[in-house]
Amino acid sequence: MLRLENVHAYYGLSHILHGVSLEVGDREIVSLLGRNGAGKTTTLLAIMGFLEPKPGMIHYGDRDISGLAPYRISRMGLGYVPQERGIFGSLTVEENLIVAARKGAGGGWTLKRIYELFPRLQERAGFRGLKLSGGEQQMLSIARALLLNPELIILDEPSEGLAPLIVQEILEILLNVRAQGVAVLIVEQNLRAALRIADRHYVLSKGQVCFSGTSEQLNADEAILKQHLGV
Repeated sequence: MLRLENVHAYYGLSHILHGVSLEVGDREIVSLLGRNGAGKTTTLLAIMGFLEPKPGMIHYGDRDISGLAPYRISRMGLGYVPQERGIFGSLTVEENLIVAARKGAGGGWTLKRIYELFPRLQERAGFRGLKLSGGEQQMLSIARALLLNPELIILDEPSEGLAPLIVQEILEILLNVRAQGVAVLIVEQNLRAALRIADRHYVLSKGQVCFSGTSEQLNADEAILKQHLGV
C-alpha cells in the first residue's frame, strides 16, 4: 500500500534522512521506532508532502506521490494524525469532526460510526476542543483523520503524555480500525505498545533503517534493543 525507496530528506542544509526504505501492506500495522532525533517524524512529513524527497521515491499503491502537496496526498486516501494533534480548540468536538468528513475508499466512515467507535467523543460532542483532556484530544484527532475515509492512517506518537489506561484504549481503537480495513503506520516511543499491536517494525538510527522485522525478531535482537531503543 505504501512504499518508500531510498528516501533522503533535508531541513534546509541539514541532511536528516539517509536513504530510508520501508513498506506498509494492506490492512497491516507497521511501527516506526527509534530514539529522539532518529528521523521518525521527518519520515512522516516526507510521506505527507511537507518535505520533498531529494532523492527518493514514495509510492502509495501504484501512484508516485513524491513531492505532491499535502492536500493532494490526503485526498488520495492517507489520514495523518500529527504529534501535536492539530485539533481546532475553538470548535466543538462535533464541529471538528464535521469539518473533516468526506467520502473516500476507506470503508464508509460516518459521524454515527465514529461515535460508535469513540463513545466518549459522543458524550463530549458539544465541548470545545480546548476543554478536552489529552486522551480525548488524541481520540478526536484520530476520529477526524478517519472521517477523511482513508485507506491508510499515519500517526505520530499517539500515546505520548497519556495515562496507561488511555494508552490501552487508543491501542484497542487502532486494532479495531485495522480490523475494519484501514492500514496503520505508527511512530512510537512506547516499545511495549508498538510490540503489542504492530505486525512489523522498522527501527531508525541517524536517519537510516537499522532494523526491520517482526515483534519476535525485534525482541530477540538485544543489540538493537540496547543501542537504538534504550531497553
